[in-house]
Amino acid sequence: MATRKRPRAGAVALVAVALTATVLTGPARAAEDPAGTATGHQATQSALEAAVAAGVPGVTAEARDADGVWKSAVGVGDLATGAPRGRNDRFRVGSITDTFVATVLLQMEAEGKLSLDDTVERYLPGVVTGDGNDGSRITVRQLLNHTSGLYDYLADPAYYETYTLGDGFLRHRYDTLTPAQRLKVAFSHPPMFPPGARHSFSHTNDILSAMVVEKVGGTSYESQVRRRIIEPLGLSATSNPGTSTGVPRPSSRGYSKLFYGTQPDRTDDVTELNGSQNWGDGDIISSAGDLNRFYGALMSGKLLPAQQLTELKTTVVNPDFPISSYGLGIERLTMGCGTTLWYHDGGVVGSLTMVAFTEDGRHRLTFNYNGDWEVSQLLPTLNAEFCDTASH
Repeated sequence: MATRKRPRAGAVALVAVALTATVLTGPARAAEDPAGTATGHQATQSALEAAVAAGVPGVTAEARDADGVWKSAVGVGDLATGAPRGRNDRFRVGSITDTFVATVLLQMEAEGKLSLDDTVERYLPGVVTGDGNDGSRITVRQLLNHTSGLYDYLADPAYYETYTLGDGFLRHRYDTLTPAQRLKVAFSHPPMFPPGARHSFSHTNDILSAMVVEKVGGTSYESQVRRRIIEPLGLSATSNPGTSTGVPRPSSRGYSKLFYGTQPDRTDDVTELNGSQNWGDGDIISSAGDLNRFYGALMSGKLLPAQQLTELKTTVVNPDFPISSYGLGIERLTMGCGTTLWYHDGGVVGSLTMVAFTEDGRHRLTFNYNGDWEVSQLLPTLNAEFCDTASH
């Protein structure tokens, strides 16, 4: 899986443990979605409840399959008031933003406006430079499948401590950051490996991909996502926050163990966060319903022509976790029951989200935790939904 460290729930090291334990044993609009409320999903409901029992404040979830739409919410949405989580909550989706950006770039390729095999230097001259970094040696495709070798700015210890941990987060949560500021951190480090040598997830790739969208499209990345995806699909709960710090309602509070190293029992409300700090690589706000509609439309070919859909699903091996492989903004995983899923996980401080779906997009599950420190039930929840047929 590929998301931030501890504050981005799919923290590679943590989720890998859950992943191993589980696996080795015309655009569609909201009005066109199944209207009925599906029953069943008992195993999935139990997995959501297990997440809360393990320490997650609350979970909101939605599944869509041939039987219709199933929604659930368990646990607490506001620890101060005791208000429950809502079934239609909006939340920060973190690295799931990647799929939106990849879709826009693939649409642009289909329109003849770019080639994924063009160099980054062609669209962003002079941007990727310093300490051995060279945009003329990296392609747009390598940004999207994370084979560029570029250092992940979030892995920089000073940046990580300043913006995601403890007193650093509390002091700087309202700061406006530019993409250039974050890229400067990344390019102060040499590349991890030559372009194309292997896969390694880096949020630096995502920022650059969003910048390419702007260069090719001539307008902001946010406006391209809105015009090409949000508006055609009627994703009324999906937005880019810009520099705003809140989450539109209906929504719950987000929580983090900012001081987990020294005060493991302390939980902080981290709901407010300047959206610019995740621009291009994790800023989008959405809901379980909207994410299910988006991925359903994407995988059924309603957003991309056949050639670009094939490119989206062309994967490279993740050498750290070979049971998962990475495409262009989505990942593939074969469950222990033999079912092959596509998925993306994502997190920002205070929010963890998982979206998984079958290749035809007809069976989808999205769920979100409003806490970022407990990951043991992420993959068991997928197992319950897609492998436990007795629950449907």
